[in-house]
Amino acid sequence: MNRVVRELLEAVVLALIVFMVIQTSVRNFKVDGSSMNPTLEGGQYLMVNKLVYFQLDMVRLSRIVPFWKEERPDSRFAVHPPLRGEVIVFHFPRDTSKDFVKRVIGLPGDTVEIRGGKVFVNDSYQEEPYITRKDTSSMKPMRMRAKEYFVMGDNRRSSNDSRSWGPVPEGLVLGKVWFVYWPFSSLRVLN
Repeated sequence: MNRVVRELLEAVVLALIVFMVIQTSVRNFKVDGSSMNPTLEGGQYLMVNKLVYFQLDMVRLSRIVPFWKEERPDSRFAVHPPLRGEVIVFHFPRDTSKDFVKRVIGLPGDTVEIRGGKVFVNDSYQEEPYITRKDTSSMKPMRMRAKEYFVMGDNRRSSNDSRSWGPVPEGLVLGKVWFVYWPFSSLRVLN
């Protein structure tokens, strides 16, 4: 009897560890609306990689790791920060109880401008092969401050994005869209 209880306890502990690892590294997300058409469609379920943008507190880490001295209060991404062109999930800056999915267009320090539907980053025209329905809107230059990202939906005519409410602060970014897993017929890796 003692052996059975021990094995059962080990199985429960292992299940809890696996559950915690999955909860901290990936997240599922349901696409709501048409702002990312044709890349993503409403009703699709996505797997979001949270680890890629996980931030390490370097000062706290220097307190734990011997011989590591870090005095400037800074954090670094475990893998890399969001990159231009990546599709990300983030908390909506005006209501953090809502999550949005959009494409990263502008990075910290960039100036984003839209002229007749054409996107310019730092006065350089951006080729966007994922856009199928061109838009003709314009936007005055907007400069990103440190730790800010300019995001837009791929369906520019029907997207509530940084053109309307401004940049996304780095702290609201949840993760990078990894793949579409439902419906099964749409199964594919993104980015």
